[in-house]
Amino acid sequence: MENELDTPLALQDLDALNAMDQDEFVAAVGATFEHSPWVAEQAWAQRPFASADALHAAMLGVVRRAPQAVQIDFLCAHPELAGREARAGTMTQDSVHEQRSAGLDALTPGEMAEMKRLNAEYRQRHGFPFIIAVRRHSREQIFAELRRRVAQDSGSEFAAALEQIGHITRLRLRTLLAAN
Repeated sequence: MENELDTPLALQDLDALNAMDQDEFVAAVGATFEHSPWVAEQAWAQRPFASADALHAAMLGVVRRAPQAVQIDFLCAHPELAGREARAGTMTQDSVHEQRSAGLDALTPGEMAEMKRLNAEYRQRHGFPFIIAVRRHSREQIFAELRRRVAQDSGSEFAAALEQIGHITRLRLRTLLAAN
């Protein structure tokens, strides 16, 4: 079965990405990982990428090999769901589209109050924002996962956040490569 990232168009775009100097590469894919162009900067050295999946694995590997303090800072660079960044209009375009796709931009006052409370509880307990690939979930599923995961141990949540970032960035790369 063909990998969802490895379409002929993606392979053609990968040829262009593989030929880019580091600054061009970072400009092309650096926003894939939220406010973290350092991921693309470090992944660039692993070129050429045989597939879009290999590109994603290299970028995710950069994050996984980073020291834990850097990983926590990386997690903290992600916006809270329907949080202060959303209200202030300071989220990245990717995050805006992703949160909108799950209806998080149209919460009822009761849902907004619950989201605010759960976001605060989650960050207080775990030290970073709740992260979930919202494009893979309905609003109801997101609330259910946040309610469930707020009570989990922080080690499990750290691993879950990195796993969810893998899903988020895989979808972002697929969208980016399909758009070119």
